[in-house]
Amino acid sequence: MTCQIPEISRADDNSRVIRICESEVPLTLPDAAGPVALAIITGVEGPSYRPLGATMVIDAQGRSRGSLSSGCIEQDVILHAKQALSDGQIRDLRYGAGSPYRDLALPCGGGLDIRIIPAPDQVALKNARSQIDQRQEAQLTIDPLVLNILPQPRFLVLGKGPEARCFAALALAAGYPVELFSPDEETRRDFAHGGAMTGAEWPQGLQIDPRTAVTLFFHDHDWEPPLLQAALASPAFFVGAQGSMRAHRARCDALMLRGVSPQDIGRLASPFGLIPSVRDPRTLAASVLAQVLDQARLP
Repeated sequence: MTCQIPEISRADDNSRVIRICESEVPLTLPDAAGPVALAIITGVEGPSYRPLGATMVIDAQGRSRGSLSSGCIEQDVILHAKQALSDGQIRDLRYGAGSPYRDLALPCGGGLDIRIIPAPDQVALKNARSQIDQRQEAQLTIDPLVLNILPQPRFLVLGKGPEARCFAALALAAGYPVELFSPDEETRRDFAHGGAMTGAEWPQGLQIDPRTAVTLFFHDHDWEPPLLQAALASPAFFVGAQGSMRAHRARCDALMLRGVSPQDIGRLASPFGLIPSVRDPRTLAASVLAQVLDQARLP
């Protein structure tokens, strides 16, 4: 569950500013035994499985959350973090190219600089976690980086039938927050988040933030125009609906009649999914999920 390559700039104090997804920056360790240390990638040379700014949280018992590689160095990082928690000293480590730890090779062939911080600012971590929980971008300074942490992609699924249910289940199984809204009780069955729809109006009180994708799965396309109008007026980064090109043209005409601007209509995904002419709900779900996640990647 990643947002891919982070965007890098520089602050006035020459700190590197990184835009990164919350999935790469765990801020808490629920079962931590006492204080925790942070281990963060502060430098990347060549290829890397994890981006600059990726973080691990580690406690004195060696419990951890997050990863810095494909599993090559995590256990060694945990050992150093436990030592740092014991003596209170920051540690700067180098793995891969140019590392003194020659027995810990990185198969990707790159090099990683890792900083271990045994006493991170707990107030700053708590504030950042609170902002992320509210689906807001959070800023966290972990010297020498400034992390602009974005909430992970969220999926609002509206529809009826196996396509809606299969897509919602796949996104949920992948670990993303999903809310499913449907006029059909069978479609909604066993989904904890979402609700019933009694008409083709946007669910009352349902908010859309810039890291939300809105996906519609209706065979009866008469449901779509008011729902798409609301979604296209929002900051959602992705809005799409299932159907043929003929159905897409018809929904665009309907949106124009409702006064939706050509610019907003142009935001409507076409095609819907990366695999053309899909008829199987599972393939459609995988196709659309891949398209949404591709658009969710940070610049």
